[in-house]
Amino acid sequence: MSRDQNAGRIHSVRIDNSTFKRVEEFQYLGTTLTNQNSIAEEIKSRLRSGNACYHLVQNLLSSRLPSKNVKIKIYRTIILPVVLYECETWSLTLREKRKLRVFENMVLRRIFGPRRDEVTGELRRLHNEELNDLYSSPNIVWVIKSRRMRWAWHVAHMGEERGVYRILVGKPEGKRPLGRPRHRWVDNIRMDLQEVGCGYMDWIGVAQDRDSLRTLVSVVMNLQVPGNAGNFLTSFKPVSCSRRTLHHGVSK
Repeated sequence: MSRDQNAGRIHSVRIDNSTFKRVEEFQYLGTTLTNQNSIAEEIKSRLRSGNACYHLVQNLLSSRLPSKNVKIKIYRTIILPVVLYECETWSLTLREKRKLRVFENMVLRRIFGPRRDEVTGELRRLHNEELNDLYSSPNIVWVIKSRRMRWAWHVAHMGEERGVYRILVGKPEGKRPLGRPRHRWVDNIRMDLQEVGCGYMDWIGVAQDRDSLRTLVSVVMNLQVPGNAGNFLTSFKPVSCSRRTLHHGVSK
Protein backbone atom coordinates (compact mmCIF):
# COMPACT_ATOMS: atom_id res chain seq x y z
CA MET A 1 0.00 0.00 0.00
CA SER A 2 1.37 3.42 -0.97
CA ARG A 3 0.12 7.00 -0.96
CA ASP A 4 0.77 9.79 -3.45
CA GLN A 5 0.76 13.14 -1.70
CA ASN A 6 1.74 16.73 -2.33
CA ALA A 7 2.34 19.30 0.43
CA GLY A 8 0.90 16.91 3.02
CA ARG A 9 -2.37 16.33 1.14
CA ILE A 10 -3.16 12.81 0.00
CA HIS A 11 -4.26 12.62 -3.65
CA SER A 12 -4.52 8.86 -4.15
CA VAL A 13 -4.00 5.52 -2.44
CA ARG A 14 -2.45 2.59 -4.28
CA ILE A 15 -3.19 -0.98 -3.16
CA ASP A 16 -1.44 -3.68 -5.19
CA ASN A 17 -2.26 -2.80 -8.81
CA SER A 18 -5.30 -0.60 -8.03
CA THR A 19 -5.23 3.17 -7.52
CA PHE A 20 -7.98 4.98 -5.62
CA LYS A 21 -8.14 8.73 -6.21
CA ARG A 22 -9.12 11.21 -3.53
CA VAL A 23 -12.56 12.68 -4.27
CA GLU A 24 -14.96 15.09 -2.56
CA GLU A 25 -17.85 12.61 -2.65
CA PHE A 26 -18.77 9.19 -4.03
CA GLN A 27 -21.64 6.73 -4.15
CA TYR A 28 -21.53 3.59 -2.01
CA LEU A 29 -24.44 1.13 -1.95
CA GLY A 30 -26.76 3.86 -3.20
CA THR A 31 -25.68 6.39 -0.55
CA THR A 32 -23.76 9.62 -1.18
CA LEU A 33 -20.71 9.90 1.09
CA THR A 34 -18.73 13.17 1.36
CA ASN A 35 -15.33 14.04 2.76
CA GLN A 36 -17.05 16.42 5.22
CA ASN A 37 -19.36 13.67 6.51
CA SER A 38 -22.34 15.85 5.60
CA ILE A 39 -25.81 14.42 5.10
CA ALA A 40 -26.98 17.41 3.03
CA GLU A 41 -25.88 15.93 -0.30
CA GLU A 42 -27.52 12.62 0.51
CA ILE A 43 -30.81 14.40 1.31
CA LYS A 44 -30.63 16.26 -2.02
CA SER A 45 -29.99 13.02 -3.86
CA ARG A 46 -32.89 11.27 -2.14
CA LEU A 47 -35.25 14.16 -2.88
CA ARG A 48 -34.22 14.17 -6.54
CA SER A 49 -35.00 10.46 -6.76
CA GLY A 50 -38.27 11.04 -4.92
CA ASN A 51 -39.23 13.83 -7.31
CA ALA A 52 -38.54 11.59 -10.30
CA CYS A 53 -40.73 8.87 -8.80
CA TYR A 54 -43.45 11.44 -7.97
CA HIS A 55 -43.59 12.75 -11.54
CA LEU A 56 -44.13 9.21 -12.82
CA VAL A 57 -47.34 8.83 -10.78
CA GLN A 58 -48.56 12.43 -10.45
CA ASN A 59 -51.31 11.94 -13.04
CA LEU A 60 -52.58 8.98 -11.04
CA LEU A 61 -52.48 11.05 -7.83
CA SER A 62 -54.52 13.79 -9.54
CA SER A 63 -57.09 11.42 -11.01
CA ARG A 64 -60.56 11.19 -9.51
CA LEU A 65 -60.76 7.43 -10.10
CA PRO A 66 -58.63 6.17 -7.16
CA SER A 67 -59.80 7.00 -3.66
CA LYS A 68 -57.76 9.15 -1.30
CA ASN A 69 -56.75 6.07 0.70
CA VAL A 70 -55.44 4.36 -2.42
CA LYS A 71 -53.45 7.45 -3.35
CA ILE A 72 -51.93 7.59 0.13
CA LYS A 73 -50.96 3.93 -0.16
CA ILE A 74 -49.28 4.72 -3.49
CA TYR A 75 -47.31 7.49 -1.80
CA ARG A 76 -46.29 5.34 1.17
CA THR A 77 -45.37 2.24 -0.86
CA ILE A 78 -43.83 3.75 -4.01
CA ILE A 79 -42.53 7.27 -3.33
CA LEU A 80 -41.70 7.28 0.38
CA PRO A 81 -39.34 4.24 0.34
CA VAL A 82 -37.29 5.91 -2.41
CA VAL A 83 -36.87 9.08 -0.34
CA LEU A 84 -36.17 7.29 2.96
CA TYR A 85 -33.57 4.82 1.71
CA GLU A 86 -31.11 4.26 4.60
CA CYS A 87 -32.74 7.07 6.61
CA GLU A 88 -31.84 5.19 9.81
CA THR A 89 -28.32 6.63 9.57
CA TRP A 90 -29.34 10.25 8.99
CA SER A 91 -28.53 13.03 11.44
CA LEU A 92 -31.00 15.72 10.45
CA THR A 93 -30.87 19.47 11.02
CA LEU A 94 -33.87 21.81 10.98
CA ARG A 95 -33.05 22.79 7.40
CA GLU A 96 -33.15 19.19 6.17
CA LYS A 97 -36.33 18.48 8.13
CA ARG A 98 -37.96 21.47 6.45
CA LYS A 99 -36.93 20.25 2.99
CA LEU A 100 -38.41 16.82 3.66
CA ARG A 101 -41.68 18.29 4.95
CA VAL A 102 -41.93 20.57 1.90
CA PHE A 103 -41.57 17.56 -0.38
CA GLU A 104 -44.19 15.57 1.50
CA ASN A 105 -46.64 18.49 1.53
CA MET A 106 -46.21 18.85 -2.23
CA VAL A 107 -47.25 15.22 -2.72
CA LEU A 108 -50.15 15.52 -0.26
CA ARG A 109 -51.48 18.63 -2.02
CA ARG A 110 -51.53 16.63 -5.23
CA ILE A 111 -53.43 13.83 -3.44
CA PHE A 112 -56.05 15.93 -1.62
CA GLY A 113 -56.38 18.60 -4.29
CA PRO A 114 -57.41 22.25 -3.82
CA ARG A 115 -60.16 23.56 -1.54
CA ARG A 116 -62.72 26.24 -2.27
CA ASP A 117 -62.28 29.33 -0.13
CA GLU A 118 -65.32 30.06 2.03
CA VAL A 119 -64.96 33.84 1.64
CA THR A 120 -63.94 34.38 -1.99
CA GLY A 121 -65.33 31.16 -3.41
CA GLU A 122 -62.13 30.59 -5.37
CA LEU A 123 -60.06 27.43 -5.34
CA ARG A 124 -56.91 27.61 -3.24
CA ARG A 125 -54.24 25.14 -2.22
CA LEU A 126 -54.41 23.55 1.20
CA HIS A 127 -52.43 25.05 4.08
CA ASN A 128 -49.94 22.96 6.03
CA GLU A 129 -52.27 22.75 9.04
CA GLU A 130 -55.08 21.44 6.85
CA LEU A 131 -52.77 18.81 5.37
CA ASN A 132 -51.82 17.66 8.87
CA ASP A 133 -55.50 17.18 9.70
CA LEU A 134 -56.25 15.27 6.49
CA TYR A 135 -53.16 13.04 6.57
CA SER A 136 -53.67 10.75 9.54
CA SER A 137 -50.36 8.87 9.20
CA PRO A 138 -47.13 10.08 10.88
CA ASN A 139 -45.34 12.71 8.83
CA ILE A 140 -42.09 11.96 7.05
CA VAL A 141 -39.89 13.36 9.86
CA TRP A 142 -41.56 11.15 12.47
CA VAL A 143 -41.15 8.13 10.22
CA ILE A 144 -37.41 8.85 10.07
CA LYS A 145 -37.24 9.23 13.85
CA SER A 146 -39.03 5.95 14.51
CA ARG A 147 -36.85 4.04 12.03
CA ARG A 148 -33.70 5.64 13.41
CA MET A 149 -34.57 4.71 16.99
CA ARG A 150 -35.49 1.17 16.00
CA TRP A 151 -32.08 0.79 14.31
CA ALA A 152 -30.34 2.34 17.33
CA TRP A 153 -31.82 -0.23 19.68
CA HIS A 154 -30.99 -3.02 17.26
CA VAL A 155 -27.35 -1.90 17.24
CA ALA A 156 -27.31 -1.46 21.03
CA HIS A 157 -28.48 -5.06 21.43
CA MET A 158 -25.56 -6.40 19.40
CA GLY A 159 -22.52 -7.97 21.02
CA GLU A 160 -19.23 -6.26 21.72
CA GLU A 161 -17.60 -8.19 18.87
CA ARG A 162 -19.73 -6.40 16.29
CA GLY A 163 -18.03 -3.41 14.70
CA VAL A 164 -21.26 -1.39 14.53
CA TYR A 165 -21.73 -1.70 18.30
CA ARG A 166 -18.12 -0.65 18.98
CA ILE A 167 -18.64 2.44 16.83
CA LEU A 168 -21.82 3.28 18.76
CA VAL A 169 -20.25 3.12 22.24
CA GLY A 170 -16.70 4.06 21.25
CA LYS A 171 -15.08 7.41 21.97
CA PRO A 172 -12.94 8.77 19.10
CA GLU A 173 -9.60 10.30 19.95
CA GLY A 174 -8.77 13.95 19.44
CA LYS A 175 -10.77 17.14 19.92
CA ARG A 176 -13.82 18.37 18.11
CA PRO A 177 -13.20 21.44 15.89
CA LEU A 178 -13.77 24.96 17.16
CA GLY A 179 -17.15 26.60 16.83
CA ARG A 180 -20.62 25.27 17.36
CA PRO A 181 -20.43 21.45 17.42
CA ARG A 182 -22.42 19.60 14.76
CA HIS A 183 -25.25 17.34 15.85
CA ARG A 184 -24.12 13.75 16.04
CA TRP A 185 -26.32 10.79 15.23
CA VAL A 186 -26.57 9.82 18.89
CA ASP A 187 -27.59 13.41 19.75
CA ASN A 188 -30.62 12.99 17.50
CA ILE A 189 -31.54 9.78 19.34
CA ARG A 190 -31.48 11.59 22.69
CA MET A 191 -33.58 14.45 21.31
CA ASP A 192 -36.12 12.01 19.88
CA LEU A 193 -36.42 10.25 23.24
CA GLN A 194 -36.97 13.58 24.98
CA GLU A 195 -39.98 14.20 22.77
CA VAL A 196 -41.70 11.10 24.18
CA GLY A 197 -40.63 11.76 27.77
CA CYS A 198 -37.73 9.29 27.88
CA GLY A 199 -34.82 11.68 27.51
CA TYR A 200 -33.13 10.80 30.80
CA MET A 201 -33.16 7.04 30.17
CA ASP A 202 -30.09 4.91 29.51
CA TRP A 203 -31.42 3.58 26.21
CA ILE A 204 -28.34 1.48 25.53
CA GLY A 205 -28.93 -0.29 28.84
CA VAL A 206 -32.63 -0.74 28.05
CA ALA A 207 -31.73 -2.47 24.78
CA GLN A 208 -30.15 -5.36 26.70
CA ASP A 209 -33.51 -6.35 28.22
CA ARG A 210 -35.94 -7.51 25.54
CA ASP A 211 -39.07 -6.90 27.65
CA SER A 212 -38.05 -3.35 28.54
CA LEU A 213 -36.94 -2.73 24.96
CA ARG A 214 -40.28 -3.96 23.59
CA THR A 215 -42.16 -1.54 25.87
CA LEU A 216 -39.99 1.41 24.92
CA VAL A 217 -40.26 0.62 21.21
CA SER A 218 -44.06 0.56 21.56
CA VAL A 219 -43.94 4.00 23.18
CA VAL A 220 -41.88 5.50 20.39
CA MET A 221 -43.63 3.77 17.49
CA ASN A 222 -47.02 4.99 18.70
CA LEU A 223 -45.55 8.53 18.85
CA GLN A 224 -47.03 9.07 22.31
CA VAL A 225 -46.47 8.12 25.94
CA PRO A 226 -49.13 5.62 27.07
CA GLY A 227 -50.78 5.78 30.45
CA ASN A 228 -48.59 3.09 32.03
CA ALA A 229 -45.35 4.42 30.57
CA GLY A 230 -44.67 6.42 33.73
CA ASN A 231 -44.53 3.24 35.81
CA PHE A 232 -42.17 1.67 33.29
CA LEU A 233 -39.88 4.68 33.21
CA THR A 234 -39.69 4.99 37.01
CA SER A 235 -39.31 1.26 37.68
CA PHE A 236 -36.61 0.61 35.08
CA LYS A 237 -33.17 -0.22 36.44
CA PRO A 238 -30.10 -0.15 34.19
CA VAL A 239 -28.78 -3.63 33.47
CA SER A 240 -25.26 -4.90 33.24
CA CYS A 241 -23.65 -4.61 29.80
CA SER A 242 -21.01 -7.27 30.25
CA ARG A 243 -19.98 -9.55 27.42
CA ARG A 244 -21.95 -12.44 28.96
CA THR A 245 -25.07 -10.29 29.29
CA LEU A 246 -24.84 -9.08 25.71
CA HIS A 247 -24.67 -12.62 24.36
CA HIS A 248 -27.06 -14.50 26.68
CA GLY A 249 -29.51 -11.82 27.74
CA VAL A 250 -30.48 -10.53 31.18
CA SER A 251 -30.83 -13.14 33.89
CA LYS A 252 -34.20 -13.29 35.62
